[in-house]
Amino acid sequence: MEKIKWTANEMPKTDDQYINLMSREAIEKALTFHKSFPQYSRTPLADLKHMSEYLGIKNFFVKDESYRFGLNAFKVLGGSFAMANYIADELGKDVADLTYDVLTSDKLRDEFGQATFFTATDGNHGRGVAWAANKLGQKSVVLMPKGSTQTRLENIRKENSTVTIEEVNYDECVRMANKMAEETENGVMVQDTAWDGYEKIPTWIMQGYGTMALEASDQLKEAKAERPTHVFVQAGVGSLAGAVVGYFANLYPDNPPIMTVIEAQVADCLYKSAIEKDGKIRFVEGDLQTIMAGLACGEPNTISFDILENHTSFFVSAPDWVSAKGMRMLGAPLKGDPQVISGESGAVAMGLVETVMHNPEYKDLRDALKLDENSSVLMFSTEGDTDPDNYKKILWG
Repeated sequence: MEKIKWTANEMPKTDDQYINLMSREAIEKALTFHKSFPQYSRTPLADLKHMSEYLGIKNFFVKDESYRFGLNAFKVLGGSFAMANYIADELGKDVADLTYDVLTSDKLRDEFGQATFFTATDGNHGRGVAWAANKLGQKSVVLMPKGSTQTRLENIRKENSTVTIEEVNYDECVRMANKMAEETENGVMVQDTAWDGYEKIPTWIMQGYGTMALEASDQLKEAKAERPTHVFVQAGVGSLAGAVVGYFANLYPDNPPIMTVIEAQVADCLYKSAIEKDGKIRFVEGDLQTIMAGLACGEPNTISFDILENHTSFFVSAPDWVSAKGMRMLGAPLKGDPQVISGESGAVAMGLVETVMHNPEYKDLRDALKLDENSSVLMFSTEGDTDPDNYKKILWG
């Protein structure tokens, strides 16, 4: 069985120029926007009391994004907020004035006209962009990497999107979609991967993701759990991780939680960057085949990387079995705990915490993380069973 790899973050600190992008004030703007959607409701924060007892820790909380907007994943938070900001920018308006009702009105469509939003996705982000474009009466074009499932393609097609599965990996799909956007009249690239000269839209996407972190911190307060001692978050290009880590670093500047970022082992570009300790970004190439399709990205978001470099405590590279174990544990909980239907890219933190707490082979990681009976853990299950057949195969197989 492949081993979990990990490293403490010893990369040099930078001037931290992006951290303010994830301040509570900035994220409240995104939350207000999302609340204007008729589909909005706060997703549950599952309090797994029996699980925490079994793990030997104080609290274990799971933010369950399978309830988000009826789309079974958190990604729509980013795409929708970025598209609204883009439209606001084009019209010289403030995004605060562009509620769902305004964005979907005939008046706005006459004013703004027709755009085509391009993106690359393994499924959830593309579905979110297609859904938002469809609701706003705009067009979308979605490219999916080699190995993407037909189920995820069909979910995107249902939103009146032009969608194809290409014979290349995710990072190559990003380049193809960007080229198409540049060559299309009123074409707009909506991607959470930032690169030099493409930073505005990824920033808005990260702030959109922040809605989930802000909700979770409010729900912890309501549960009288207050500040988590540990936050675990998974990473593909790292935009979600940067959003979550950035938000909690802002929320608790003097006493931040121990924050751990987990990647799929075949696409562990952040871990590979961290072990070199020089602050330079490393890429991972190849087909990037993993059950954690949503994390199969080999080229990090530059804005997010800067936030993670300054505020992440540990980077973990996890084989597929860690995620599969997490899916089974959340899907078949201890009696009395709520069930969390968590997909392949959502459950890896559950599998990691269980392994670290119960497998003596990883005692060094447990000690480094300072996980013990006083620990209050927060993780983000970012998708439900977005590929139902594969979900059943892993849980029932």
